[in-house]
Amino acid sequence: MSKSSAFDSLMTITKRPPIVMVEGQGSWLTDSSGKRYLDFIQGWAVNSLGHAPTVISQAISNQAARLISPSPAFYNQQAIRLADLLTTNSCFGRGFFANSGAEANEGAIKLARKWGSLHKQGAYEIITMINGFHGRTLATMSASGKPHWQGLFEPKVPGFVKVALNDLDAVRAAITERTVAIMLEPIQGEAGVIPASQAFLRGLRQLADDHQLLLIFDEVQTGMGRLGSLFAYQQAGIEPDIMTLGKGIGGGVPLAALLAKEAVCCFDAGDQGGTYNGNPLMAAVGCAVLETMLQPGFLEQVCDRGAQLAEGLRRLSIKYGLGEVRGSGLLLALELPAGNGDTIAEVAREQGLLVNAARPDTLRFMPALNVTKDEVALCLSLLDQIFAQSV
Repeated sequence: MSKSSAFDSLMTITKRPPIVMVEGQGSWLTDSSGKRYLDFIQGWAVNSLGHAPTVISQAISNQAARLISPSPAFYNQQAIRLADLLTTNSCFGRGFFANSGAEANEGAIKLARKWGSLHKQGAYEIITMINGFHGRTLATMSASGKPHWQGLFEPKVPGFVKVALNDLDAVRAAITERTVAIMLEPIQGEAGVIPASQAFLRGLRQLADDHQLLLIFDEVQTGMGRLGSLFAYQQAGIEPDIMTLGKGIGGGVPLAALLAKEAVCCFDAGDQGGTYNGNPLMAAVGCAVLETMLQPGFLEQVCDRGAQLAEGLRRLSIKYGLGEVRGSGLLLALELPAGNGDTIAEVAREQGLLVNAARPDTLRFMPALNVTKDEVALCLSLLDQIFAQSV
């Protein structure tokens, strides 16, 4: 099969370079020509333990030999084990497993609206954030505040009121008798790693309490150790009523979770489900990933490598007259005032470094959570060379 026909058989969903990745190990990817890349994208924060980690390959092999999918009509040991691990290590009472972050967010929207029908006289509107991102299903696109999606796939799902991030007065003004919940990412990843302030998050918790609303945290990107704590909400010192997880929870396999406080869990049989949801093969991987993150020193290492990367990016910013460094842990961004992010990312790829231009003026860094000190140093060294040529 020719290279062009191989590419042409896939639908166009994003701009891709004409290379084919065939192998990965840790922080490194290898393409079909044998070229190696230091990967600081990691599937958009998906490969939390890097490429092909032994704990995941062993979990898949062991579970595949026993039971792959008995159907959601039956309990399975791995789903129970993963739900127990998540609820034991969080503030939530119950969990539901899905295949993607978007699907988990769909579940959160449904759960909030069901709760509103039972406890808020049919309230259904959810306040979300401008530039927020919650997925690519119709409902999650409707909940998102991505400007480029305005007018796309209309009519979208109604019932989402959008306000500016970190503007507590705007949230307060948007609350009506139709409001059932407030939903946001603790850090807006797709928008360029824009953090919600801790004061804003605490203020949202107070508003939710004052108006009998649910607070929903989309931690698809910020959860599972990405910020140096197991979940982002822990850093704000508050508890949401509902939280969604995705990306890093599966370490590279399709796995996501919807978690909620016991008082919010109001689904009846048939309200929520999915053929593959909570299958033991994926749940076994989730257990392996979470158990690794719970090992002594793991999250401290994330904080250390994040501090190393952030400090290095700040030095480069000063050296080359770039912008601010944003984010926390190993979800970081560097602002590029020239708006040449796509060019920088392309030059970096040619030199064997994979970084993401989340926006034209923003480079986003999402390495494996177990990235080494030497790999972070190499990333910074390569960036230094790249900026010297391109800035």
